[in-house]
Order: sequence, then C-alpha cells, then structure tokens
Amino acid sequence: MSPFLDIHTHKTRQQQGVLAIQSISLSESTFLAMPKTKPISIGIHPWYGKLGELAKSLKYLNVLARQNNVKLLGECGLDKLRGETMESQIKMLEVQIALAEELQKPLILHCVKAFDELIALKKRLQPTVPMIIHGFNKKQEMAQQLVSQGFYLSFGAAVLKSEEVALVLEKTDNPFFLETDDGEIDIVDIYTKVAEIKKISLDKLKDIIFANWKELGLL
Repeated sequence: MSPFLDIHTHKTRQQQGVLAIQSISLSESTFLAMPKTKPISIGIHPWYGKLGELAKSLKYLNVLARQNNVKLLGECGLDKLRGETMESQIKMLEVQIALAEELQKPLILHCVKAFDELIALKKRLQPTVPMIIHGFNKKQEMAQQLVSQGFYLSFGAAVLKSEEVALVLEKTDNPFFLETDDGEIDIVDIYTKVAEIKKISLDKLKDIIFANWKELGLL
C-alpha cells in the first residue's frame, strides 16, 4: 500500500505512515546540522537570501545539494512582499535553477505576486528539470497558465478552506502533489479532502500521488 506523501513540510518529526520531504533554508549552521538520510530539500529562500552573500551561499549549496537524500532544490523563488528587490531575487533564483539543471533535481518554488516574472524566467532559461509551485492557492486561470508553461502544482491547507482551490483540483488531469508546509494540519486530512474533491477512494489517491512522485524521481 502506498504511503501518504508530503512533498513540502517544515516539520522535523517524521509521522508514521507518512513519507515527507523536509524543507531546509540554507544558512551556515545548516552545513553542520544537515540530515544525512531522511528526504530533504534545501535552497536559498527569497525571504532570507542576500545577493551580497550569494557566492558564499552557493558554495555551501553546491556541496549540500549533492547529498543523495536531497530530493529537491528549494524552497526558492520570488516574493514581492518580502525579501530583497525582485532583481536580486531573480539573480538568486537563476543560480539555483542552474544548479538544479546540473544535478538534475526538481525545484520546489515559493512564489508570491510574481508569477509573471517566474514564467518569464522559465521561458528565458528553459530548464529541463521539473518546477513545482508549492502551496498553490490561486484561481483556475492561473493554474492553467502555470501548467501550460510546464509547472507542476502542489496543494496544501488551502484545499480545506477555498472553493476556488478545490475547483482547480477537481478539474485538473495533470500530475499534482500534496503538502503540509509549516501548518499544523495533518497530511492525512489533506489527502482525505482531496479524495472527496476528486470523488475517488483514499487508496486510489495515494496511488496517484505515489505515481506522480515516481515520475519525478522522488522515490
């Protein structure tokens, strides 16, 4: 039987019956405290990244991202409400996309009010690795635009409270992922709601998400 799969969480404790990828933001202390076995993602978060420290950060990231248990690069991305200027954030994201391409590891992306810039960056760089928008909580039109540009969508707690997000999930035939992010919600509750939205059994949904992970080389 397929486990419950959480593609993006900030929780450190592993839950029985759940396989989760813990997201870690790069810092100097990260270098010493990096888990060596459990699945993780690591990247320069747009909230905390500093362009003036990019060379040093990239040196650490270039080493850490090569660990076998690092399944994704990120979360990284763009945020118009927090962090350095958009120009600086784009430069920091560019180098992480380049590293992901070199290592052939997918990216898990944070994006706030900067989807136009993210789409333009993808068109310009044309990366081959999968790019996953985490915590998607926008309308159907945005979902269609992102999917048409080759992005994957990951859904979290928004599925429990937003009819618009539920509609996106109901209509999608594209591979998608589920996550808990930094919330207290249980991944099982998210699965249960999504199975209800998709009108399928919980076991069928678990098999679908398992296949989506496998397609991206996360298993």
